[in-house]
Amino acid sequence: MKTRLFSIFLMLSMFSILYPLSSFAQNYPQWHLPEGASIRLGKGPINEITYSPDSTVLAVASSIGVWLYDAHTGKELHLLPGGTSEVLSISFSPDGKTLAIPNDREIYLWDVKTGVHKHTLIGHRGRVSKALFSPDGKTLASADWAEIHLWAVETGRHKHTLTEHTQLVQSMAFSPDGKTLITTSFDNTIRLWDAVTGEHKHTLTEHTQQIANVSFSPDGKTFISVSFDSTIQLWDAHTLDHKQTLTFTHLSGRVSFVIMNISSFSPDGKTLAILNGKEVQLWDVQTGNLKLTFAADRNFDCVAFSPDGTTLAAGSSGKIRLWEARTGTLKRTLEWRTEFGFRSGIFTPSDVDSISFSPDGNTLAAASSTEIRVWNVETGVEKHTITGHTESVFRTSFSPDGNTLVVPYSGTPDRAWDVKTGTEKPVHTAPRRGMLSPDGNILASLNRNEIHLRDAATEELVHTLTGYTEPVRSMAFSPDGNTLASGSDDQTIRLWDIETGQLKREFTAHTAGVNSVAFSPDGKILASGGGWTDKIIRLWDAETGNPIRELTGHTGDYITVAFHPDRKILASGSRDKTIRLWNTETGETIRELTGHTAAVNDVAFSPERSTLASGSRDGTVLLWELTPSLLEPEKPEKIAEDVNGDGSVNIQDLVLVAANLGQGGQNTADVNGDGVVNIQDLVQVAGALGNAAASPSLNPQALSTLTTADVKQWLTQARQLNLTDTTSQKGILFLEQLLAALTPKETALLANYPNPFNPETWIPYHLAKDTDVTLTIYAIDGQVVRTLALGHQPAGMYQSRSRAAYWDGRNAFGEPVASGVYFYTLTAGNFTATRKMLIRK
Repeated sequence: MKTRLFSIFLMLSMFSILYPLSSFAQNYPQWHLPEGASIRLGKGPINEITYSPDSTVLAVASSIGVWLYDAHTGKELHLLPGGTSEVLSISFSPDGKTLAIPNDREIYLWDVKTGVHKHTLIGHRGRVSKALFSPDGKTLASADWAEIHLWAVETGRHKHTLTEHTQLVQSMAFSPDGKTLITTSFDNTIRLWDAVTGEHKHTLTEHTQQIANVSFSPDGKTFISVSFDSTIQLWDAHTLDHKQTLTFTHLSGRVSFVIMNISSFSPDGKTLAILNGKEVQLWDVQTGNLKLTFAADRNFDCVAFSPDGTTLAAGSSGKIRLWEARTGTLKRTLEWRTEFGFRSGIFTPSDVDSISFSPDGNTLAAASSTEIRVWNVETGVEKHTITGHTESVFRTSFSPDGNTLVVPYSGTPDRAWDVKTGTEKPVHTAPRRGMLSPDGNILASLNRNEIHLRDAATEELVHTLTGYTEPVRSMAFSPDGNTLASGSDDQTIRLWDIETGQLKREFTAHTAGVNSVAFSPDGKILASGGGWTDKIIRLWDAETGNPIRELTGHTGDYITVAFHPDRKILASGSRDKTIRLWNTETGETIRELTGHTAAVNDVAFSPERSTLASGSRDGTVLLWELTPSLLEPEKPEKIAEDVNGDGSVNIQDLVLVAANLGQGGQNTADVNGDGVVNIQDLVQVAGALGNAAASPSLNPQALSTLTTADVKQWLTQARQLNLTDTTSQKGILFLEQLLAALTPKETALLANYPNPFNPETWIPYHLAKDTDVTLTIYAIDGQVVRTLALGHQPAGMYQSRSRAAYWDGRNAFGEPVASGVYFYTLTAGNFTATRKMLIRK
């Protein structure tokens, strides 16, 4: 098995050019595309491959999810999303019906045949590095760093935590009878556990260096351990006597890479397959002799036997080779389709960071961290690939005539390219990121806390826009080119007069940095998307600065926004991997578009209104055809657990049931229809939430309404009812997860908001346990200005305006304090922390 560092080191180029849409339709199965999407561009590097137990399915773990192939024909079957980061390991259940995908601190269980999500296992404190099914498929073992967790597969419930290892758990193996679990670690030990009770049974210390792999023979009589000391030890599984040592002398100095990718036994227990650079070696277990060597033109990343032992599969940078295991004859090579998307770098996969249409809508430019590609939108044919840059790209920008593409970088001078020829053109030498005004006369570029306005023709600096206290993250010109809007990490949006360079107005409502700003086509509305921790889109009257409405629904932050040419529709993308279309007049969600497997970094409408493009960290661009049906609001079927009738079961429904507990008569919160709103209704809603493929999402309403005391009381009442049905069990599990999510791991004092402020501010904080809380405000000379005794507070998150500490800018005598810097100190039990804030009048 490989570690994350090792997998990243071996990532190679996997993406290539767009393919004509007609060929795409013929050669790429349509179920790979979400509804409404017309093209998918890109895939990701291979990290691990494994066969299903019946040899019919080959699962391939990649940076964007898990691809399932028909093992006989090579046909692609499903793409299973992996979560928030790349998938490093995967595991089939013994019956081949379930696939476990560890990702970050969670494990996803998927139905292999249908591609439907079954459970999300939540409880790890660190990144899950591997997961393994017991032989009967009823138990799943998973490891993060030095901890192993045991789970009940059918219900998703946590059973045991095994904590004897002191360093990274590198591999695990169940005995064939499922009674014993063996684990190895970088602490140089092999540990045996009772898989039923979780009891630690034995520790073996034969190896002199870190142990990377362990596996049982099919009959369960022998197990092997593989170490960085260049040996494989064979052990008697019953007596634990050491039987044999295989010392490898053919490893060409690459021992650490080889042993981290060694396979388990072949199905007959007679052969071991190991990787050695560009070779796969087969070793006879009884004699210790080298039997066969399979070679290729590049280093292998991973290897696996088919369950029938007839085929050996090995993966390397974009290819999977299948050999006849007995003779070494190459049977087939599966090449990841390279017609679409980007090539990745040698160490990290490419993200699609920016996409933009030319003014006529005929050309699409998309930027990754290693290159920019330009395509003909109608035919899907690539026109140019622009390479050679070493800095991240901010946002590409076409000139008004569509003939020039400006490419701004994060730390080096901008560059410009001729769209027709692909050749570089002269451009100003000012550093940082930029975009052209609508008339092409002004180039605005970012330089951390400043914006430079330059004459695009002469390169002369016209104005420098200053006043930010944090870096500027986003910019947008008004359609008439007279105004520039900017969003900053200081939580402000500022509108600037292009002619004078003067600040026209400032908007403050975001609770974190502003990730994206966009003007409506008529220039009357400005949309802004929240950055870190802020999951809200805000619409503003661009003339008066008055807020119009807030758009909520994304569960991820770093939101990017773009207006449809007719102004009534706004598109947004988020780290929750979705694109949303909004009605700007009502604030309602028209449609949620899913298909990306990682954060959506950018969205753009084509000028002729027929296409929406979305670019993602999964290395792909999706083109969505804006048909009338796609622009009509979806009408989800009403379900009982959707108490507020917003089309989805979410935390708001749980809050609504909690608010109506004890109420009788006709009430939508009476989910089970028994005439009274009680704990059974709350558990039923929680059970529906527990079906979601994610941990509890804490939106602002949940943070301001739910407390740890509430959830603890619900759990106590639910457990007293001894509810045994599946829905109730899921509901209780979700409430346990919700309690954990509402309980911070550490007490912390957070930044006040707004800041600077006048005259009032809110001071958020987290409490890891129940304690007395006091907030003291000091002047810059150390004098106490105000003491806020907040009393005894239960553990929880105090972030919203209804729960955070509030200061009205007055001293203990009720007098307004002067402008300047002040300090605030939180005292909570033994915890003390101090932060700075600024009153500006």
